[in-house]
Amino acid sequence: MSTDAWSRVGLAERAGRGDTPCLCIVRVMTAGQHPLLVDVFPDLVADIVVLLHAEDEDDSLADTVETLLFHGVCTCTATCTNLLTAPPGSSGSWMVQLERNGEDVIWLSLDPSATAITDIEVLDGRDLGPASRRPA
Repeated sequence: MSTDAWSRVGLAERAGRGDTPCLCIVRVMTAGQHPLLVDVFPDLVADIVVLLHAEDEDDSLADTVETLLFHGVCTCTATCTNLLTAPPGSSGSWMVQLERNGEDVIWLSLDPSATAITDIEVLDGRDLGPASRRPA
């Protein structure tokens, strides 16, 4: 399988959002070729760590952010902002909502044990650069 392979993710309802389930199609890299998220999105990773520590200075989840792998970009819609940090289908029903000035800016989906971040949804409209864009 090449790094341009596509994978289809099943229907999954986002916890706490009340949205209807969406069928996500994601760009996935071949096993062993996943870069660290911090290498692809260093500013985003730094922001997530700061926001997690702002909520709880001893947040153990914050300690894992710099070791997350980047598994690709969700392409379910042209405006989807989800970045996968685990293989498709890894999310459980746990979510961490990170706020700045009372506004949600990032949502972190967690695995079923609520100990690992499986995807990141960026809500504040920031430009994440070319790595966050879908292939033409």
